[in-house]
Amino acid sequence: MNTPLPAPPSSGSPRSVRLVVLAAACCLLLAGCSGVPSSGSDADAAGRSANRIKLALVTHGAKSDAFWELVRKGAEAAAAKDGVDLTYASDSDGAGQAELMRDAIADRVDGIAVTLAKPQAMKSPVAAAKAAGIPVVGLNSGIDAWRSVGLLEYFGQDESVAGRAVGDKLDGLGAKHALCVIHERGNIALEARCAGVKKTFTGDTEMLYVDGTDMDAVTAAVTTRLQQNPDIDEVIANGAQFALAAVQAAGKADSKAKVATFDLNKDLVSAVRDGSVQFAVDQQPYLQGYLAVDALWLYRTNGNVSGGGVAPVLTGPAFVTKTNVADVTRFASAGTR
Repeated sequence: MNTPLPAPPSSGSPRSVRLVVLAAACCLLLAGCSGVPSSGSDADAAGRSANRIKLALVTHGAKSDAFWELVRKGAEAAAAKDGVDLTYASDSDGAGQAELMRDAIADRVDGIAVTLAKPQAMKSPVAAAKAAGIPVVGLNSGIDAWRSVGLLEYFGQDESVAGRAVGDKLDGLGAKHALCVIHERGNIALEARCAGVKKTFTGDTEMLYVDGTDMDAVTAAVTTRLQQNPDIDEVIANGAQFALAAVQAAGKADSKAKVATFDLNKDLVSAVRDGSVQFAVDQQPYLQGYLAVDALWLYRTNGNVSGGGVAPVLTGPAFVTKTNVADVTRFASAGTR
């Protein structure tokens, strides 16, 4: 049996809509006849802003991570196109992110887009939002958890599928021993990626956990591991900045290891172009932010639910290599890829 989708809020009766339209027309006519701007124009603008749809984007992204700037830019582009007010907040700690979501609920926003890097921490605030009549959609992290947590829609990459695709690609490149670097312990998306690599890669795969908030420590940890095991011939990073750190580490360790990564940014595109990074898996973070905000607007204004509320909308994976990197270079330079 199909579960009916939640109905979006009513915009009012036909009669009330006609009255509002008539009143607005009269006001415009009077203003036009006066020949001068109204002295209350600032107040009117404030009033219009107060009546705009208010949305919140709450992520687990680190504030210094360029990846999340891409997500934010996409979300802001959709907000500008849709004429909605958008606030952005982030905290890499699960409890902190949950608290930010509760703040959005207290602010009486009309919709929330959230990442589920740590789904258990977000269950309670998602339930609170639903109880308050606030629709919640997911993006980026939590493709295996969004329905059980209670989200309306989901936009992102299937990280397990992406990981398996990387494993297959490593086989095609002739790699024998991969080191998969996880920069945030407990992040289900990163774990799924490396598990996917291990599932399909016929060579050896080992995990290395590092503190992603300390880039010097990341470089040092990868350098040490490469020195300890010269058989490692491929380092798989889980973010553009970590891939660039791995390139430095391979040089310091005098290692033969090549570097590939999930995710990209402007600097990583340059690294793929010059060959210092073999390839990147692009999940299109700008698109994730854009679609999540646009979906909330569509739901509030037209009752639309992407995927029927049962299937995710996939934004990746796509491989960026030296052969096709020119196709994304100009977009990366503009800060949208």
